[in-house]
Amino acid sequence: MNDTIEILKENLGQALWDTFTMVGIATLVGVAFGTALAILLFLTQHQLFTPNRIVNEVVGFVVNAIRSMPFLILLVVLIPLIQLMIGDPYTPTGGAIALSVAAIPFFARVAESAFQEVDDGLIEAAISTGAPVRQIIFDAVFPQALPAFIRGIVLTVISLLGYSAMVGTIGAGGIGDLAIQYGYNRYETGVLVAVVLLLIVVVQLIQWIGDRIALKVTH
Repeated sequence: MNDTIEILKENLGQALWDTFTMVGIATLVGVAFGTALAILLFLTQHQLFTPNRIVNEVVGFVVNAIRSMPFLILLVVLIPLIQLMIGDPYTPTGGAIALSVAAIPFFARVAESAFQEVDDGLIEAAISTGAPVRQIIFDAVFPQALPAFIRGIVLTVISLLGYSAMVGTIGAGGIGDLAIQYGYNRYETGVLVAVVLLLIVVVQLIQWIGDRIALKVTH
């Protein structure tokens, strides 16, 4: 028990910092680029805008191809590329890059689904005013899709937390690395239990905050 407490005192703070850094960066990148892809998919699929089957299918294929890969396999595939980019892939920065690649297509589909839930009547009314596409997206579609969009961000963050634990299995830092190095390799079961309980608490907190925000912006 004393060993477990000492290990957590010495390593938990840095492990949490690494995890939140990786997940935070990946969330920002995933939401930014995923939203852009979602808008492209939405515009090229929706009959009221500029449907383009070829573009929609090509972009959709790439998005689905990355999403279909188990994260550990995607991580292994990305290691040589990350090594070229930053030198050492087995760092929190390398983990953030891998998580970002996974987050972009994941959030793209989530955001696209949120946009598709917007009533066509609202879009038709906005088009009839002569508003440009950009204004329709940001002033009409996006506000109506915002609650689902926020819930999508929450879902993405929670998924990335799980993925970050997998990143730790290759020694890239974070709470997954802490659990493997001390909880598994050194048979410190208390560390494993602490990490699992901590993840449960963090996920519940994130879900609660996300639900409250989504409820407040619901029209």
